[in-house]
Amino acid sequence: MTDPHRPILTAAQRADDAMDLFNRASAKLRRAVPFHSAVWTAADPETGLITAPMLVEDLGSGGSCAAYWESELLEENVLPFHELARATVPAAGLRAATGDLPARSTRFRRLLRDQGVYDELRAVLRIDGRPWGLVSLFRTTTAFRPDEIALLAGLSRPLAGRLRDLARPPRSTPHTDAPAPGLILFDESGRATSINDEARHHLALLPEGPSSPSPLGAQLPIWVIGVVLQARAIADGRDHGNARVRIQTTEGRWLVCHASNLTGPGGTPGPVALVIEPATPADLAVLIADAYALTPRELQITQLLARGMTTTDIAATLVISPHTVRDHLKSVFTKAGVSSRGELVARLFTDHYWPALPTPTPLPRPDRPPAHARFPHI
Repeated sequence: MTDPHRPILTAAQRADDAMDLFNRASAKLRRAVPFHSAVWTAADPETGLITAPMLVEDLGSGGSCAAYWESELLEENVLPFHELARATVPAAGLRAATGDLPARSTRFRRLLRDQGVYDELRAVLRIDGRPWGLVSLFRTTTAFRPDEIALLAGLSRPLAGRLRDLARPPRSTPHTDAPAPGLILFDESGRATSINDEARHHLALLPEGPSSPSPLGAQLPIWVIGVVLQARAIADGRDHGNARVRIQTTEGRWLVCHASNLTGPGGTPGPVALVIEPATPADLAVLIADAYALTPRELQITQLLARGMTTTDIAATLVISPHTVRDHLKSVFTKAGVSSRGELVARLFTDHYWPALPTPTPLPRPDRPPAHARFPHI
């Protein structure tokens, strides 16, 4: 029998970037698992929040996306992405999960039913415990069958691996003067109330995607809105993750959006402050580690190597044997596809990354494991 995954994975291997992957995979998947509309989106592997790019097929406007996110983060729902991310099977159908009673889900009652959706099939694209993308398929007439759900679940790991490959830093990045951090304030209802010029500059560099207009005259990308909603969810006690996401600009550089819910007099809920700024050295180090599937120890050794340390120096610094250092370096060489130390430094630390990494990234403490993925939608 023909493997139903093969055409989709073959198409994914031919993709030039994440958006190309989404387009190719969606076209092939539609033949095996028919659907009427879909959303494919990248996810920040560190926090699980969605990031660029996003492919929206035959769905509503950016305002509809924002409403979906608000329901996902601020209301009780069936199959929230943060639960699906930890499930044994990383894909599920709404009707199958609710015993054919989809109205048990708030998002179905408030949003999907009015849009003519009959069933929704969700999947998290994950590899090595890290989320690299989310998929939502929608049907207007029939429910998704168990074999169709299983087919999408089987695509989770290989598609995540391909997304990880495509997320690797470019060989070179244009040198441009990065402005100071941008700031946007949102009131208690989530309406943008003020913005500085630096934030406008950063927003103008973000890739195209679903967005919503604001009273400030600036279009707010759905990724920015999602970070604000996540901050509100944390303040309401609905989540305990990080309201933080990394986004690659059209120039190839990386920005970080992070939001926090402020408090007013007497501890009353106040506005949400969102900061958008160039990625820090630590952000870039984690980005490199994620993209090349480096372990924390492999990242440390690679950073020390990039500083010019010998094997003996690295062993003494990390209190491990030179033999262990060499074993780690062999693994890094294989993952990065290089054969020498000089080639490794050139591959992982281009002039955009290497000068910003003067010290090795600390290893995570055993009592502080990496944050679990939390997944908003559209």
